[in-house]
Parts: sequence; C-alpha cells; structure tokens
Amino acid sequence: MTDPSLPRRRRFAKAMGRHAEHHNSDRIGWLRAAVLGANDGIVSTASLVLGVAAAGTEHRLILLTSVSGLIAGAMSMAAGEFVSVHSQEDTEKADLAFERAEIKQDPVGEQRELAGIYAGRGLDQPLAEQVAAKLMAHDALGAHARDELGLSDTTAARPTQAALVSAASFLVGAVLPIAVVALAAPAHLILWVSVASLVFLAGLGALSARAGAAPVWRGTWRVAFWGAVAMAVTAGAGALFGAVA
Repeated sequence: MTDPSLPRRRRFAKAMGRHAEHHNSDRIGWLRAAVLGANDGIVSTASLVLGVAAAGTEHRLILLTSVSGLIAGAMSMAAGEFVSVHSQEDTEKADLAFERAEIKQDPVGEQRELAGIYAGRGLDQPLAEQVAAKLMAHDALGAHARDELGLSDTTAARPTQAALVSAASFLVGAVLPIAVVALAAPAHLILWVSVASLVFLAGLGALSARAGAAPVWRGTWRVAFWGAVAMAVTAGAGALFGAVA
C-alpha cells in the first residue's frame, strides 16, 4: 500500500511501479562547478576592486579593471576546469581499460575479487559469490567500475559541462560587484562593494546549501566568512601599496 504521507507525484509513481526518488548526489557534477565559479567571480572581482580602490585608483580605471578581470577570470575558469576535469576523465578511462583487460584475461579471478568485495560489505560468502556471478554475467565491467573502482554515471567526469558551467557562473558572480562599482558613488565605493559582495556571497552560500540539501546557515556563514577574509587581505595589500606609492 502506498504511503499517503508521500508527495502526490511520488505516490503516483510508486503506484505505477516506477522509481521516483531523486538524490542530491545527482547534482554533484554541475553543482560543484557552479558554486566554485560563482564564488570565484564574486570574491576575485570584489577583491580586485577593493585592492585597486584602496590604492587610490580613479573610478573609471577601477571599472575598466574589474571588467577586464571578469573576462580574464571567466576564460581562466573555463580552461582550468576543462583541463583539470579532463585529467580526471583520462584517469577514469585508463582505470576502466585496465579493468576491461583484467576481466578478459582472468574472468574467474575477477569474479572472485568481486565476491570478496561483497562479502566484505556484509553478505554471506555463498550469497556474495552468487551476486558476483549474476553481475559478472549481466555487466562485468559496470560491476567492477561501480564496486571496485567507485565510478558511476553520477560522479563521472564531464570536462565540457564543468568548463561551461564554471565560466557562466563566474560571469554571473563577477557582474554583481561590477554593477555595484558602476552605480556607487566613488567616495563610498569600498563600503558599498564590501557590503554588497558579502550579501551576494551569503546568498550564494544559502542557495548552494539548499541545492545540496545541506544546512543553510552553515553554508551561508562559510562562504561569506572566507569571502570576507579574501577581500580584507586584498584591500589591505592595496592600501599598503597605495601608501608606498
């Protein structure tokens, strides 16, 4: 009998015999890249603005510098994510190729290895051997990829997706402090950029926490705190160099 406490769509899906659960780990591929890009866009752009503003740079040059930072940062994020995630993908493919060769050369030994994994997770040895035999017959490489190597479609490396998401989210994050620079009075620029950027970071922390079903206040505090540290250090360095100059 279907549990009436379940949401209506899930009750219908369960009644039809379909698997209706959606797990937060399904978002891990794009969520990490999106949060990293947006956070870097806000922090790096705001820090750049505060650094050059604290050094006494005129308003027009601050705006020009921040826009240049937006373009350079977005390209850097895209290239960096693509290269790093592509390296992960290459490693995954190499592991799968090695495992495929092992299965072809010694299928009995690989089945025994798989049974040992299941027994180590709590199955009785006869049942572990039966499960291993069934899975080897159904999809030997998939079973070893998942249960021996820890690889799955959910966590698989996707370089192009990571690059595009990171670049786009960096642009969105960087535009926010730049808009404040364009609208704020030069005399109060540092104050407005600092306050607004902390608000943006807190909002990003809350949104990312909700997307990942994590505690909202913890995510909000963590992102805002480290963003404040980065901006304070950069502003201090800018003030120091401006005084020396």
